[in-house]
Amino acid sequence: MEPVRAIEGRAIPFGLKNVDTDLIIPARWLKTISREGLGAGAFEAVRAEPGNIFDDPRFAGAPILIAGDNFGCGSSREHAAWALADMGVRAVIAPSFSDIFSGNAFKNGILTVALPQDAVDRLLAVAQTDPVSIDLESQSVTTPFQDRFSFPIDPFRKDCLLRGLDEIGLTLARDAAISTYERRLDAAQPWLVRGTALSA
Repeated sequence: MEPVRAIEGRAIPFGLKNVDTDLIIPARWLKTISREGLGAGAFEAVRAEPGNIFDDPRFAGAPILIAGDNFGCGSSREHAAWALADMGVRAVIAPSFSDIFSGNAFKNGILTVALPQDAVDRLLAVAQTDPVSIDLESQSVTTPFQDRFSFPIDPFRKDCLLRGLDEIGLTLARDAAISTYERRLDAAQPWLVRGTALSA
């Protein structure tokens, strides 16, 4: 997983409330176990409308999505986070998120930034013409107009994102401690090792 420190650039001013995971990635795209290519199906129903925000060339490749309250509600499909990541989104700003979506986003290196509605409204306005910056270390969102909004984040999640550690990375980071424990266990209970060898 790539470390997340600073994310800056154009932000897609979506703003819709109660965006569920079926809107993020429709069920017909869930037949794959690959994370690749799901960006093509992201927000398919919205993209079917002429002049939609996702096909606006001003926001092509935007790393930030600004949405409304209760983003990611609905099912627990991790494909929603995979689709956002595949379309290049590295952070979502909204007043609130579904807990399951927020967890899935975190596990896939996507930062979820919860801000009050008035701050989100201001960012939606700025995003129409100017870039937005997110700094995870200082837990702040800024604009070229001296706006500065602070956001909360769980310290464990912050540390994992800053270091680029997913669940596998966290386990590998403890490799030395795990190996030490296994050696001690082998010495204290050698019959376990022998038993494994005999049964192999």
